[in-house]
Amino acid sequence: MPYVNIRIAGSLTREQKQKIAEEVTDTLERIANKPRSYTVISFDEMPYENWAFAGELLDNN
Repeated sequence: MPYVNIRIAGSLTREQKQKIAEEVTDTLERIANKPRSYTVISFDEMPYENWAFAGELLDNN
């Protein structure tokens, strides 16, 4: 069973999550021959203050 975890700074709309879930599921089915019914996707939306890049918190920009 494919399990895909998408961790992202900020948030996504419900529509964006739906489209990403469709695209990732389609890709796994097409390329890895994994059944759609077995694919699980989770989204972790993290506040910008919880992410740092090059020593700076993302909410500083």
